[in-house]
Amino acid sequence: MTKPMFDTSRIRKLDEHRYIIPKESRSDMRTNAVIYASERLMAAIRKDLSLEQAVNVATLPGIVGDSLAMPDIHQGYGFPIGGVAAIDYRKGVVSPGGVGFDINCGVRLLATSLTREAVAPRLRELIQQLFRDIPCGIGREGAVPVDSEGLDSLLTRGAEWVVERGYGEPPDLEYSEERGRMRGADPSRVSQRAKHRGRPQVGSIGSGNHFVEVQYVQKIFEPEVGEALGLSVGQVVVLIHTGSRGLGHQVCTDFLAQMGAAMKKYNITLPDRQLACVPIQSPEGQDYLGAMYAAANFAWANRQAITHLTRRAFARIFGDGAAVRVVYDVAHNIAKRETYEVGGIERDVLVHRKGATRAFPPGNPEIPQRYKSIGQPVLIPGSMGTASYVLVGAQKAMEDTFGSVCHGAGRLMSRTAAKRGRDIQQVKRQLEEKGIFVQSRTRDGILEEIPEAYKDVDEVVEVVHQAGLARKAARLVPMGVLKG
Repeated sequence: MTKPMFDTSRIRKLDEHRYIIPKESRSDMRTNAVIYASERLMAAIRKDLSLEQAVNVATLPGIVGDSLAMPDIHQGYGFPIGGVAAIDYRKGVVSPGGVGFDINCGVRLLATSLTREAVAPRLRELIQQLFRDIPCGIGREGAVPVDSEGLDSLLTRGAEWVVERGYGEPPDLEYSEERGRMRGADPSRVSQRAKHRGRPQVGSIGSGNHFVEVQYVQKIFEPEVGEALGLSVGQVVVLIHTGSRGLGHQVCTDFLAQMGAAMKKYNITLPDRQLACVPIQSPEGQDYLGAMYAAANFAWANRQAITHLTRRAFARIFGDGAAVRVVYDVAHNIAKRETYEVGGIERDVLVHRKGATRAFPPGNPEIPQRYKSIGQPVLIPGSMGTASYVLVGAQKAMEDTFGSVCHGAGRLMSRTAAKRGRDIQQVKRQLEEKGIFVQSRTRDGILEEIPEAYKDVDEVVEVVHQAGLARKAARLVPMGVLKG
């Protein structure tokens, strides 16, 4: 099939925070594509294929509402990273490209009882201890031993499996999306190859843009929200960013191949083979959901194990009195069955969030009781040289974006471009001049993630805030970073 041309001249600005690509822009679009962005961000977005990918998503059978793109959108596999699509659960399709290879890559925020002033004199020592305690980098084995039988239980039960084995505390589960466990996980749908890759990796951060970052709270935007979150200016916090490691990657790889072959059987044709999909209700669709939820549980177990290792490192440097609690944990590569009102009709949909974060408003039953009055915490990491944000979800996200916002700053440069012509020692010196100490297993672990490789996280978050999708709660500034 020859892909219809995308008429870029039809892109128009809806308001200060949104652009629309009407469904008339290409003959195979079933709905509009709506992009959340400022003018400056939109200029950067136009430089890759992410807008065309958002248009391609608008062709998926059963899509409900608009194909959505968050302000951190950039080119991905099939879906753009930063893409959101809700698909009719009974009549639509599921696409692994709408979840991604790192299933349930997500972010967990830990709050400590320590201040910046107390940590700064021993920061280098702390980062080196974290580096010793938390396995990171390609091929590194995790800290949690798991046999084959145990892995199936972990894939079913997620974070609670590792907590029961001493890697954490029961209250940790309350402050995690889905309490760290997706129901419907089916380990029997996960291939032996995926299990073989994942079994030795529980309790490791891997490589790429994954990290453990020691930060401090620079600013609280709303005092009552900060109080509810247990955050205050000058407090030291830790942000953990990692996912399902080799297991999730293999699950995605396996099902992309299966679905690519099955599309002809279901008479599905699409403009991009990377959007390979099958009906949600088909055997292949149900098998993928069972395997994908199992991989999501692996990721929550992984972040839980890293939480335990982080606590241990803090205790070794600052003593047992250094309390470390979970503020919240959110997924940003997942597809979940949810209900929304669309055009005055309640719709049962599978929301694909690819590099996008859930952002539920105050009062939502899925939010922990502690946060019911303020909304779900939303965690937005920036780059290792800039800042990260905590936001809280707002009602407008439920009305306009299927309860979704951005997941980070979003890349401006490819990893290859970021590394080109750069000296590792100079980059480390520049970061240390800002008071940021970086420890990495490899040279590329730092060079690929230089601050210049990312969009301005302040501007990305401002779009979300001004659009009313979530409210700014706290700005976090890095002190030390552990990378693969």
